[in-house]
Amino acid sequence: MSEGELLLEVRGLAVHYRGRRRGSVIKALDCIDLSLESGAAIGVVGESGSGKSTLAKAILGLAPIHTGSIRLAGKDITSLKQKSRRELSRILQVVFQDPSSSLNPYITVGTTLEEPLRVHGINNREELNQRIAKALDQVGLSPDVVNRYPGQFSGGQKQRIAIARALIINPQLIICDEVVSALDLSIQAQILNLLSDLQKSFQLSYLFISHDIAVVRYVSNQVIVLYQGRVMESGATAVVTTKPGHPYTRELIASSPITNPRVQRKRRDERQWERSSSTAFTEETNENGCPFAPRCQFAIDICTTERPPLKATDGGGLTACHRYPEWQALQIIPVNALSDNG
Repeated sequence: MSEGELLLEVRGLAVHYRGRRRGSVIKALDCIDLSLESGAAIGVVGESGSGKSTLAKAILGLAPIHTGSIRLAGKDITSLKQKSRRELSRILQVVFQDPSSSLNPYITVGTTLEEPLRVHGINNREELNQRIAKALDQVGLSPDVVNRYPGQFSGGQKQRIAIARALIINPQLIICDEVVSALDLSIQAQILNLLSDLQKSFQLSYLFISHDIAVVRYVSNQVIVLYQGRVMESGATAVVTTKPGHPYTRELIASSPITNPRVQRKRRDERQWERSSSTAFTEETNENGCPFAPRCQFAIDICTTERPPLKATDGGGLTACHRYPEWQALQIIPVNALSDNG
């Protein structure tokens, strides 16, 4: 597909699971919309349990879809059979959070990289060797590592191997599910730089999932903020991460780690103050209202009784907040931008 064409389209996506109590339902995703153009990157950010990985699993055919549709490269893949999904892997690949568990420790790097090529009918030894060497070079590894096992590599090197495996069949879209969260900060930066360079070189599209909004800001040009399976906010990453339209996004920004200990301590104090000043709404009120209301210092009665619709923000995005933009003027403690190092 040419750059700018719609590659991935998700409409009204809902994923439900049966709850522990009889007749109860857990709405892991609730009416999610998403559009990703070819050559672009969209970030999906939220805390643990917000539905980020469930969204990835639904796109990959690993989670039961209750309602909604998913289209990839113009094809409806919502209810695609497993056999057809094998062919789909030419377009769509995934890199998971923990490379140690996603790589088979009992087979060599060369064999690991061979597998996706053989699945798609490439069995010529010379071609296999050439493509493996090329993929390793693209991720900054020497072709000499083909006979080594995953246990002989560091966490960052393992993630490079996992990226090479995803890259080797020239996909259009790669889902990155918390790909740097298990790595040291210095290694995180290296992997993020690698992903950015690969995107520019091969016009890749990314669906980049992370709990860290600073990481999402670095990689993606658009962002969707999830909380308890709902979209709280979406829009241009540069706008959302500097002038959030939803209090939850503001809290994610404040919780993002930075190197300056003084500013980090100030942010921690802000979060503690906000939580202590939040109105103590009960969880039972959340189904029909805003799920963030129990934690929100700006919540009022309507926030617990009516589901806030997505409405336009000044920055061209969308936010699901009854009190936008009113709440922004009510801030007692200012939020620091991600770029603020004091």
